[in-house]
Formats: sequence, structure tokens, C-alpha cells
Amino acid sequence: MAPELRHLRYLLAVAEHANFTRAAEELRVSQPTLSQQIKQLERTVGTQLLDRTGRTVRLTDAGETYAHYARRALRDLATAERAVLDVADLSRGHLRLAITPTFTAYLVGPLAAEFHDHHPGITLDVKEMTQERIEAGLLADKIDLGIAFHGPHAPGIAATALFTETLGLVVGAQHPGTEREVPLPIGELTERQLALLSGDFATRTHIDGYFTAHGVRPRIAVEANSIQALTEIVRRTDLATVLPDAVTHDHPHLTPVPLDPPLPARTVTLLHRDSAYRSAASRAFTRVTERLVAARAYAPA
Repeated sequence: MAPELRHLRYLLAVAEHANFTRAAEELRVSQPTLSQQIKQLERTVGTQLLDRTGRTVRLTDAGETYAHYARRALRDLATAERAVLDVADLSRGHLRLAITPTFTAYLVGPLAAEFHDHHPGITLDVKEMTQERIEAGLLADKIDLGIAFHGPHAPGIAATALFTETLGLVVGAQHPGTEREVPLPIGELTERQLALLSGDFATRTHIDGYFTAHGVRPRIAVEANSIQALTEIVRRTDLATVLPDAVTHDHPHLTPVPLDPPLPARTVTLLHRDSAYRSAASRAFTRVTERLVAARAYAPA
């Protein structure tokens, strides 16, 4: 008798929780039923897949190998189901998009609006997460597309360059010195108080590296883990921040101030799983993104 899909799901649930009780709760089956089904699977494949002798349940060596292919099989099946349901005329569909946090400040709003205008029947599921989690989600087939930055990518991740993101000093529109005709020397930042993103942002790491490279130790008055909070603070105080220049494009209360030397630019990329099925919704979103980038005159990659 060949294993059934439920056998694969049951095995993976036990492996994930390392516990029959918690796995049974997640699967909404009784623990005896779950145990019986796992034993049936082990009889079918002819080997022990779980080690039940310790305080926690873990995969045996054979179980690790079997679980690897079970995950792949379930992932491929989910991809096949989406392919069958994919509608080429884009009258309906679903797209799972993940972005790194700074893009919520200037890109995701216009992009979602443009996509909805052209394809109102497609549901767009947007999640904000780190680049590492985006790539892991793509490889696990939990995400269709990601928007992040160029860099060393995990094996199996394909990246398409979209545009070059520049960063600079951002101040409130009423902040003194916003009418500068020449860039602000970076050394003058030691005389200003800054509000910056907190250290769990990759952008903050990028900014700190720039300060260190030029021997600048800024006076940080505020740290925030929300870009919206940061822009509100800057627009209402005499504090300055460092953010992508594009954040100011649609924000009448914020003004960019170029720095000398400028911060290193970053290449923004559209990520997907290499060789994965590209749905009609995914292809359409890619086209909309490329048009939007061109229309907003972002610097080419």
C-alpha cells in the first residue's frame, strides 16, 4: 500500500513539534489515531522513521531522509494545485508578497494601488519581514515574490534588479537649512541630533557602517522600530534622520538633504524561487512593478 498524503503531513507535524500530543492538537486528530497512522506509514516504508525512546520524539536517520522528500512532495503538490487554479486572464487569483521594512515607507503603497487598479480580482497578501526570512519563505513555497536588496542570496533564489535606492539625511520641511544648494558635509552631523531606525533594521546596519567608515559618531536622540513613527517624529521636531530619499517623494512634510560623501547606494531586487512555477498573478505583478519603477523615475539598477 502506498503512503497517503495524510501520512506525510502527520509525520512532518510530529517532527516539527517533537511531540505526539502537540502534533495531534495541530492536526485536530486524536493522539491514538496519529500514532496508529505513523506506525502504518513505518510499516509501509519498511523502516522506523521516529525515535520515541527519549523525552522528545525525533526523526531517525531514515526519517530525516524521508521527511526531506515528503516536504518536497507536499510543496510540489501545492504548486501544482495553484497552477491548475491559475487563471491566465487575471480575473481572479492570489499573490503572496514579502518586503523588507523600509519599502513600506515609499514603495508598497503605490505598488499595491497600481496592481489593484489593473487587477482588482487578485488578492494581494503583503508581509513585512527580514531578507533572510523572505528567502527562506520563497524556498519553502510560503511566498511567491519578495522585494529586498542585492547581495549574496541563498542557493535556489533568483534575483531581478529593479532600481538603485539612495539614502540621505531627511528633515522636516520647516527644519532650518533645508534650502541648502550644496550637500551637507558628513562631519557636520556630529552637531545635530538624529532619530534613527533601531538596530534590528538592516538599513540601520548600513547607516552605522557609513558613519564608522567616515569616523562620525552622531548624537542619537531617538531610536524607533517603526518607520512611520520615525517620520512623524522628524516632521514635528528639529531632529533629522537617515532614510531612503524616495521616502520624501510623496511626503510634503519631509525634505531630503544630500550628504557629502553620499551613503553607498543599494540595488533593490525582485526575488523568487529559481525554477519555480510563475503564476499569471506573479508575472503580472512583475510587469506592474517594472512600469511603476520607470514611471517614478527611480535610479536604474
